[in-house]
Amino acid sequence: MRGWHDRGMNQSIIAACDGASKGNPGPAAWAWVVADAQGSPVRWEAGPLGTATNNVAELTALAELLESTDPAVRVEVRMDSQYAMNAVTKWLPGWKRNGWKTSAGKPVANRELVTRIDALLGARAVTFRYVPAHQVDGDPLNALADQAASEAAVAQRAAGTAHGATALPVPAQARSTKGRTEAGGSAGEATAKGTAGATRTGRSGATIKARFAGRCHCGKPYAAKEPIAKNPNGWGHPECRTAPA
Repeated sequence: MRGWHDRGMNQSIIAACDGASKGNPGPAAWAWVVADAQGSPVRWEAGPLGTATNNVAELTALAELLESTDPAVRVEVRMDSQYAMNAVTKWLPGWKRNGWKTSAGKPVANRELVTRIDALLGARAVTFRYVPAHQVDGDPLNALADQAASEAAVAQRAAGTAHGATALPVPAQARSTKGRTEAGGSAGEATAKGTAGATRTGRSGATIKARFAGRCHCGKPYAAKEPIAKNPNGWGHPECRTAPA
């Protein structure tokens, strides 16, 4: 059993896990955040996966979370991946009965990860809760896991409290209040796909949420899902849209 142990049969914890893939497949990573029974984050971890799909990243995040928590402690797992949640709560029994074939007779994708999670679930008490991703005023633990996975996918480096991190990752939506104000609304209003692989609010001159990491003409990088804006040199930080190259 890796990581800290949350001891005690009568204890309970809340956790969130998420995966990220920049390109699907592309540079990928997993992350989880564990909170106490009151929902206050106490530790987190993220790790790189090299090139992988979103589904692999999501399943790996769940497996890593389960391996890092005490099976004697009840846990509520919050996820924004319906695929990963359905795979281990709905589809798994049928896959086993069918000899690890889908209802269409095809081999089950990511079988190794699914069987790994199945073994970890065992007789432990786990409750799964689906939370929509990237929502303004959404689930804070999911937002933390999402940002940690995104940053690890870009950096391809492990991070977290076990690696000496003293602070939690800052969700992208909370990073640029200025950018959201300039857009005339919150990031949750983004509905339509824009150019440069981003999500647009549909308003002229508005900021958008980057779908992939990149580098502003100021020389500093921006992360996926971080607010960016068009400038004469391309896309970059909202505050750099009028700055000279």
